Amino acid sequence: MNKTEVESSFVKKVLVVTGVVVLTVLTATLLYFTLDVLLLLFSAILIAVFLRSLAMPISRRLKLDETWSVLLVSVVMILVLAGAVSVLAPSVAEQGRKLRTELPRSGTQIAEFASQYSWGREVIAQLPTIEEVMQKIDTTSLMTSVGGVFSTTVGVVGNFFIVLLLAIYLAIEPQLYINGFSKLFPKERRARVLQVFARMGETLRWWIVGKIGLMIFIGVLTWIGLSIIGVPLALTLGLIAGLLSFIPNFGPILSAIPAILLAFINSPITALYVIILYVGVQIIESNLVTPLIERRTVELPPALTVVSQIALGVTLGGLGLVLATPLLAVVMVVVTMVYVEDILDDETEFRNVEGEPVVVES
Repeated sequence: MNKTEVESSFVKKVLVVTGVVVLTVLTATLLYFTLDVLLLLFSAILIAVFLRSLAMPISRRLKLDETWSVLLVSVVMILVLAGAVSVLAPSVAEQGRKLRTELPRSGTQIAEFASQYSWGREVIAQLPTIEEVMQKIDTTSLMTSVGGVFSTTVGVVGNFFIVLLLAIYLAIEPQLYINGFSKLFPKERRARVLQVFARMGETLRWWIVGKIGLMIFIGVLTWIGLSIIGVPLALTLGLIAGLLSFIPNFGPILSAIPAILLAFINSPITALYVIILYVGVQIIESNLVTPLIERRTVELPPALTVVSQIALGVTLGGLGLVLATPLLAVVMVVVTMVYVEDILDDETEFRNVEGEPVVVES
């Protein structure tokens, strides 16, 4: 190889490396500025998976077209949600107002109890007063922080309808979008791309169905337990526990705080009973309900789940924390099938807790 050929080869390598770097930077920049849209799209995908998981059995049994089945399920779900809101909203709103007034009172009682001890006085001296904390908390700021990137566009309500509309479109004809995306890959890889999408759909389907069932289970059980113990505002606290259980690890801790504070108004013993109740509910959930769900989904490593929640919570706010777990489930499927099985040639199967391979339904 003469000098000219060597220089030409070197120039080509430099151009290729430069192109890859530029493409990577542009892709990273595009992702950074479109994260809100991507999270909105993933939220719509989750809802679409849920709608389709309910619509397909109806379509098979009633011999309905898939489109009409999805629309039927969507209408029924909207009516159910509207009915639940109309029935529960007055009671929950009233209990919410009481919760706002009772929390400072319970905080004061806890401070008085702790001030009897030297360690308690030292802790109290380092903390802001309950009144100061409550003054900083208002509905607008709370929705802004929880809404995350959704609140930066046209508002929570507008984004809700956008997500719902996208979800219905995706649920009606998912194969149209999947096939279109697969055409971005070489012909010999398209079948594998479809397999990866099928596995991701199966994983998300069982995850979201199980999670909704888990939310209902925890919410109702917590409501009943708090009512038996005699804690005020049991319905609202049970609703909070159910909703926050969507967030693994951190949700149960956050939901227990207001219940413990309110229970302390009665007595420290009542607060202890509440702690035992929440721990008991989590033990039942962790050892009975969650293993049943994980038989049909990817078992997520607990440490990796916590790390992903912290990372997405810090970078993307509340919405990132909420979507961290299903996003991690999708990433695990892609890593296992594309990297471990295809690139490393390690034919690892997804297996349930009984050691049986997870079968992906077509």
